[in-house]
Amino acid sequence: MSKSAELAALIQGRAGDAPVRIGMVLGSGLGHLAEQVDGTAIPYEDLPGFPHAGVSGHNPKLVIGDLEGVRVAVFGGRAHYYESGRGDAMRLPLEVLKALGAEQLILTNAAGSFRPDIPPGDLMLLSDHINFSGRNPLIGEPTDARFVPMTQAYDPAMRAALTQAAQAEGIDLKDGVYAWYSGPSFETPAEIRAIKILGADAVGMSTVPEVILARFLGLRVAAISSITNMAAGMSDENISHEHTKAMAPLGAAKLEKILRRALRPGL
Repeated sequence: MSKSAELAALIQGRAGDAPVRIGMVLGSGLGHLAEQVDGTAIPYEDLPGFPHAGVSGHNPKLVIGDLEGVRVAVFGGRAHYYESGRGDAMRLPLEVLKALGAEQLILTNAAGSFRPDIPPGDLMLLSDHINFSGRNPLIGEPTDARFVPMTQAYDPAMRAALTQAAQAEGIDLKDGVYAWYSGPSFETPAEIRAIKILGADAVGMSTVPEVILARFLGLRVAAISSITNMAAGMSDENISHEHTKAMAPLGAAKLEKILRRALRPGL
């Protein structure tokens, strides 16, 4: 039995074996949604091989249960490339999600905006991404499955459902391109100018590796950024992780409304 199958069996033994429909990964300061799930919380430390989510503002536990009548698996934290230098740090958790029956994945993150019309406190629906770091979580994968097409990395139907949910809730949700910067240091103003020229609308230190892994595993993907600051050099804000954690709840309330509304008719 594979490691992911073993962990899936362990999780099903504690949370029930009904198949999960949708997985969610919560970014910095966005963990409140996990508490809204009616189900079972399993600390990552009880799941051998899961990340220890060593970033403050994350809640390292997996919650399996019902949200708006949909069986979900909510990851209260993620591992980042900058913690270990491993681009595939989230591969096992996503393999477990697939083994639990999920076909869809919603990713969230905290990000810095390049656009005045997407200020701190707003949300951005990812339409595409730029792997500015150049790292790839599939390096070392021996099979031809590593050649994953990324033309429609972000599922059009899922994006449409989230957009409609935002409209129904009266929330302004603009599309944009997300750039992955490896971190952990923040970007310089010169780097931000370069990334902006390349076509990005926001920048962050996560999500892209998980999108690549999810598409490799055959999961449909959507992602939303909670904008916590303007990118370096674009305002007088003092950018820091503490600032990110303080600002993330502004977007988290909107994010919860959108996700709940999208789940009701069946995302």
